[in-house]
Amino acid sequence: MTKTPIVRPVSWINAAISVSILAVFVLVAWTFARTSGVFWGAIAYLAISQILRRTIPRYHRSAIRHCKRQEFQQAIPEFEKSIAFFSNNAWVDKFRAITMLSASGMSYREMGMVSLGFCYAQLGDGLNARKNYEDCLRDYPNNGMAESALRMLDAGAGSPNAQ
Repeated sequence: MTKTPIVRPVSWINAAISVSILAVFVLVAWTFARTSGVFWGAIAYLAISQILRRTIPRYHRSAIRHCKRQEFQQAIPEFEKSIAFFSNNAWVDKFRAITMLSASGMSYREMGMVSLGFCYAQLGDGLNARKNYEDCLRDYPNNGMAESALRMLDAGAGSPNAQ
């Protein structure tokens, strides 16, 4: 395991939606099989959530795997594919609590944009890191991670070790 930071903000509204969907699965299964319905409803929800979370954001998941292994160069094209997918399918990301049963508080596109900046920064490419963080802030002005990263880049540029 590496020490690469991975942030997973939670939206309590999305979490409540996911729990409500779980409750519907359990209730439907319970109406068909009173004794084991709760179990089968929960299993069905778990199976569907895993399938959705592994297939829809597949590029994002691949990029995160590369980041965890500190393979930032390999993560970049995967994050770019993820950003393109969620840009072209914005409704999937907007309704991620339903489409992916995700409780994420940050959209996948936003996570991809800030993560792309992180990858470039880890590779020492400050210009591309800055561009991606600024692009993220243009589309998501309240992204604290991009704001903090830009402050760090600015602080590094003023240090005697900056290139």
